[in-house]
Amino acid sequence: MTPGNEPLLCPFDFSEGLEFDPSLAKLMGRDSLSRIRLPYGQGDAWLVTGFEGVRQVTSDQRFSRAAIIGTDYPRLTPEPIVSPESVNVMDPPHSSRLRHLASQAFSQRQVERMRERITRLADTLLDEMEAQGPPVDLVEHLSNPLPRRTIFDVLGIPEADWDRMQEYVHQLLATGPDSREQAAAAKAELRAYFGEQVEQRRRAPGPDLISALAAAREGEDTLDDQELAVMALTLVLSGQDTATCQISDIVYLLLTRPALVQRLRERPETLTATLHEILRYIPFRKGVGIPRVALEDVEIDGVLIRAGDYVHVSYLTANRDPERYPDPDLIDPDRPNLPHMTFGWGGHRCIAVPMAMAELEVAIGRLLERFPELRLAVPPGEIRWDTETIRRFPLELPVEW
Repeated sequence: MTPGNEPLLCPFDFSEGLEFDPSLAKLMGRDSLSRIRLPYGQGDAWLVTGFEGVRQVTSDQRFSRAAIIGTDYPRLTPEPIVSPESVNVMDPPHSSRLRHLASQAFSQRQVERMRERITRLADTLLDEMEAQGPPVDLVEHLSNPLPRRTIFDVLGIPEADWDRMQEYVHQLLATGPDSREQAAAAKAELRAYFGEQVEQRRRAPGPDLISALAAAREGEDTLDDQELAVMALTLVLSGQDTATCQISDIVYLLLTRPALVQRLRERPETLTATLHEILRYIPFRKGVGIPRVALEDVEIDGVLIRAGDYVHVSYLTANRDPERYPDPDLIDPDRPNLPHMTFGWGGHRCIAVPMAMAELEVAIGRLLERFPELRLAVPPGEIRWDTETIRRFPLELPVEW
């Protein structure tokens, strides 16, 4: 171990609104990489925080996600969230093959069809919200149901199964020390469920995403049943984990920054660019995600990482790197368009980004259009935030108009 890099205990449990985790900020300020110890798993890990360092680790095949399979790797949740067969823990060329096949289901034509469905779902939810009248909880009326209904709808999951699927997802993302057994059972149930769904779509394809994934091919190569089932499970987790939190987080930020809302109402054509800047800014999760293992000795930022070492990266700190984003703690809609890492980077960037952005554009765009006087119904300090999972989002978001 390099002198001065004794492992730091990092629970990464900060949950105060959308303030940046001070422990992460402190780690960003260190002159070199840090060794960290997380609440679960064996051993320590290096933490890479700078944008260029994170880019290197996520793009360099000397760092392997596949190598964590079968190990008790350092993490924030009692039960590993990711399935061993998931594309999220594959390395090229295996991951490249799956990503290439799966990306065919997110073509521009497919995404535009999804956008139409998302718009119909959003308008229905906003109709119901308007009919109830203020004040209402935006989490209950839009943030929670829209991503859930969207991903279940586009996957073709029967509506009768939606509540059960949602409960499994929540159990799998829990961070409490007593939640491991329940999380493992939830993962097994989801795997079995999507295995059955894949078999049904093989027999009777429909206009849904699982059928589109089943039809994807490159020559004679296609996704097999297990790959399809795990891909569907991965999309359910990432589709809700990102969009559910981000709709609430974005609306909270907009409603506590009137100048941003005014800008979007005066210049609606800037919505997509403004959303990307807000996504860069939001600390959308706690700490770190899935680590990698160094396959050989590698030097980063003057630190020698030994073969076999675990390496975590922080997309949150990379998004706040002042060398890439001047004044990174400010939301600047006029900031030059530089890609951020909220959806990942390199070979593990989320394949469903087109669908996620369509969802956010529709949700925020239609909300501001339908409710021009939208505002928080309680002081920001009274809003309760999630403390039980790896995510950062308000449990309730009371609004009025």
